[in-house]
Order: sequence, then C-alpha cells, then structure tokens
Amino acid sequence: MSKLGTLSAKLHRGEVGYDFVKNRKIWYGISVLITITAVVGLVVRGLNMGIEFQGGAVFTTPKHMTTTVSQAETYAEDASGHDAIVQKLGDGSLRIQIAGIDTDKSDQIKEALSKDLKVDPERINADLVGPSWGEQIANKAWEGLAIFMILVVIYLAIAFEWRMALAALVALIHDITITTGIYALVGFEVTPGTVIGLLTILGYSLYDTVVVFDSLKEQTKGITKQTRWTYSDVANQSINGTLMRSINTTVVALLPVAGLLFIGGGLLGAGMLNDISLSLFVGLAAGAYSSIFIATPLVADLKEREPQMKALRKRVLAKRAQAAQGTPEDPAPGRAAGPDEPEDAAPAVVGPRDQSASRGRGRGRTSGKRR
Repeated sequence: MSKLGTLSAKLHRGEVGYDFVKNRKIWYGISVLITITAVVGLVVRGLNMGIEFQGGAVFTTPKHMTTTVSQAETYAEDASGHDAIVQKLGDGSLRIQIAGIDTDKSDQIKEALSKDLKVDPERINADLVGPSWGEQIANKAWEGLAIFMILVVIYLAIAFEWRMALAALVALIHDITITTGIYALVGFEVTPGTVIGLLTILGYSLYDTVVVFDSLKEQTKGITKQTRWTYSDVANQSINGTLMRSINTTVVALLPVAGLLFIGGGLLGAGMLNDISLSLFVGLAAGAYSSIFIATPLVADLKEREPQMKALRKRVLAKRAQAAQGTPEDPAPGRAAGPDEPEDAAPAVVGPRDQSASRGRGRGRTSGKRR
C-alpha cells in the first residue's frame, strides 16, 4: 500500500508518468474495434427487451415447487407459443415471464400452466403489462437519456468549453454503445433496472472525466506565455495526476457490482440482479477507460488545432531543439527577459514545476559586504 501511495504522489507531482496523449491513436483504434463489435451485436442479435418494454405477462407460482426450471419453461412455451423465461426464487416459487402475448390470453395460459404444474389456478398470480404501455415506457426511457445528454453538454460547455463538452459527449456515447452491445451479445434481459444502471454509469463516467478536465483547465491558464510545455504535455500531466484516484474509485465501485453479478446472479441464481449489475459492471469499466484514454486525448487533439496552440507547439519544439544542441536556455522563472530575448521566454506557472538549482547556492555564506 505504501508503494501505491508513493507512486500516486509521484504521478501527481509529475515525477513519473505515462504518455497517454502521445499514444492516443492506439486507444482510438481499440475503442473503434470494441464499438464495431458492440454495433454488430446490436444489429445481428438485438436487445432482449423485457415485458416492461414490449408487453406480456408474469406468472408467479406458490412456494416450494418441485418442478424444475427447464420443465416449467417447456410448459410455458407450449401453453403460450412464445419463448418463456423462468426463474426459481428463494422461497421455492417459480417466476414465469412470457413476453409479446396479448393480455386476453393470460387466463388461457394460466389454466394450462395450472394443469401442467398440478397447482390450483387461484394460487398462480398473474401480472399483466399491455404492449402500448410497454412502448410508452421505452419511449420515455429514450427521451430521458436524450435530455440527460443535452443537459450534460450544455453544462460542460458553460463550466469548461465546447471542446471539452464535445469530448465528454463522445465518451458517453462510447460507453452507452459498448454497454448495450455487451447486453445484446450476452442476451441478458433489458428491464427498467438496466436503464437505471445506464444512467448511473453515465454519471460516474462524467465524474472521472470532469475531475481530469478541471485539473487541465487550472494547469493551462496562461499556457501561451511559456515555452516549456505544449497543451498535449499538460493534458498528459492532468491524466497522470488523477490516474491513481480514477483507478482506486473504479476498483472500489466494481467490487460490490462484481459481487452482485457473479455471485448473486451467477452462483446463487438470482437472475433478476443481472439486468442492473451487468450494465453497472460494463459501464463502470468502459467509463473509466473513456475518461483516461478517450476524453482528454480528444480534447488535446481539438485544442492543438487552434492557431495559438500551433504556434506554442512550434516555440516549444524549437526551444527543445536548441536545448538538445547545447544553446543557452530561457531565463529562469521570475527573472525578466533580457533585451535580446523574446517576451515569452519567462514561462508561466503551468503544470509541475522543478525547483531551481540556484536556490540553495547562497546558503551557509556569511552575509555582508566584501572588504
């Protein structure tokens, strides 16, 4: 743990780091491949919409049923002519879900199930969802998601700038596409819990992104008045400075979600937990990735297209070339430029700053005038 703390402190001070921005094309390529896979899954397999979105019926049997899940699925499919999803609850009862059926057929299906399961029809509880109501719920979910995205873009454009708002929007679309694509490939049912999970992970993804953007905004104040760092350099320092924080918060958030998904939904068979836990698990991982590898590098790409940033990059590269050839460096921070030196030679305070070697030269000397 102490080593992680030391590494986090060094990353924050800029003593060590990884050049995320320089390798941004690699991250873009990885994201494009994952996104294409997700889109193919959506097109080929589609989403398994729950009855809340397409209508249907849910039948709940009495407790302590001896019928197996596979047998109940066969009975339900024979009685309805549609695919059925059966879950065995903790008290031994069966939850039989049949989507895409007319509500007027529910009594007929209930009678058939009671005969196959050898249960009194009055003891089977039926919850019905009409297709028009399910369609309305689906439309409201999409409307809510669209309003959320618009408000996020407006807020980020006001609080930061439009380039950061655009980068955050691209990262959010990236996260949504990957999460829904994984849902299509896995075949899990999409329920209102899935929508709640999506909205939750979008907010979490924005949290990490805004933390980096805030650091970047502070460190780039007066960046054009110095010749030490380009905008991409400072963007990379911002990512590294918040890297351990993003990793720690993501791991802490993923652990309980993984428990819900793999232990609760997998080992214990509580399938109703899968709808929200899968969206949270995939979304949290994708959100952490997009905050580090997509959003901030994209902002750096957009900013480097500005004329001022292009000119800054030329000055920085020219200064580095001079330093490599052994030519005199720019004046130290705080000292005015000489008559033959450019006005931008005195760098502004941008990013991590090294201590000047000349600060300790006079320590220990006796003060006073020479004799």
